[in-house]
Amino acid sequence: MIYKICPAALWNEAVSMGVFRGAPVDLQDGFIHFSASDQVAETAAKHFAGQSDLLLLHIDTATLGDRLKWEPSRGGALFPHLYDTLALDAVRKVDPLPLGPDGIHRFPPLSQ
Repeated sequence: MIYKICPAALWNEAVSMGVFRGAPVDLQDGFIHFSASDQVAETAAKHFAGQSDLLLLHIDTATLGDRLKWEPSRGGALFPHLYDTLALDAVRKVDPLPLGPDGIHRFPPLSQ
């Protein structure tokens, strides 16, 4: 599994369109940014600090084939990038990603 943090409004738009094309940063970079289970909390802290109304998408990598590339990013760590749109059937689960009283996002259980 890999993960995508997504504003609820953007996900709702994807559902109505039948495909997820990505967030503005994804469209700008030419691929959809994802995180592995051990990266997603840092992604939330770095790129979504203090934001509410977020969802956590759980994506099955087996459905993405060779369109998914693991490429160096922060400090050389490999992050998953999808060079295509994301079919909705690749999303196995969608969870709310609420802020805790300390302002840190509270994650549901994650799969490796």
